Amino acid sequence: MIMIMIIITTDCVPGRDVREILGVVQGSTVRAKHLGRDIMAGLKNIVGGELRGYTELMREAREEAWSAWRKRRKDGADAVLNVRLATAAVTGGAAEILAYGTAVRLDGVATAAWS
Repeated sequence: MIMIMIIITTDCVPGRDVREILGVVQGSTVRAKHLGRDIMAGLKNIVGGELRGYTELMREAREEAWSAWRKRRKDGADAVLNVRLATAAVTGGAAEILAYGTAVRLDGVATAAWS
């Protein structure tokens, strides 16, 4: 049987009551710019438009943060509420991406064991 994990940005799941709060789940990564992307971004600044190299860098960082988050999930959770992504500059050329939320068990849902 496949269990679907509910991952939601709100503080509740419509039609379901929280039975138990299991705690915060989170994952983060710190990524740095690289010279090739900096050169292309500098050229793009002259003509304007999307900085695709940085867009890709941030997408990769978000995926890495979620990957780390998945490894730290609480056993038996049915959902993760209040899911957020945050970013912060760490140094002049690097940023941290943090993914976090609250793992809960819901009434009326069979408990899933996450792998």
